[in-house]
Amino acid sequence: MFIKKTALTLSAIAALGLGGCATQVQYGDANGVETVNTDFGSTDLQLIASHMVDSLLAFPPIQRMTASGVRPILFVDTIKNQTMEHIDTSAITDSIMTKLLGSGQFRFVDMTAMAALRKQLDYQHNSGMVDESKAVAMGQQIGAQYMLYGNLMDITKQNSSVRDVFYKFTMKMTNVRTGEVIWESEKQIRKVQKRSWFGM
Repeated sequence: MFIKKTALTLSAIAALGLGGCATQVQYGDANGVETVNTDFGSTDLQLIASHMVDSLLAFPPIQRMTASGVRPILFVDTIKNQTMEHIDTSAITDSIMTKLLGSGQFRFVDMTAMAALRKQLDYQHNSGMVDESKAVAMGQQIGAQYMLYGNLMDITKQNSSVRDVFYKFTMKMTNVRTGEVIWESEKQIRKVQKRSWFGM
């Protein structure tokens, strides 16, 4: 009997404890500085994307190229993640593409969508389900003139009280026809985390 009462009492205490813990969720500023830890985060992504786009748009040869109203056609290759972290680098390229398209000075071909486009063209021409006179003609896609690609690397140093992480993002733009690198820029970010000891 005592054991049953004790078990009921512990259950009641646990229920009260759980009931007393309320989780609150609220919206934050998407552009606010994120400093939870030294891992690659949203602020780092935004800093890199903004720097790369500003650098590209301000580069004199690029300005001369787009001054006449010509919109160069680009494609973005995969960004190489050479850090020790698991980072979805497609988020970086998506932000850069969005900003460059928004500038109205560039056009893009999306290489990640090629398999889906090929499947759709095959459906239109070979399934027998689409009126051939209304099917999209084959061989009409536009080729990219320039390629954007880059690398993200890091150097991490730490001791018992400090963790120092240095990120370097490098991006290049290459002429597809000639192979010439016509623009390159890098963004460096350093993040320092210090451990505070109680009583000190």
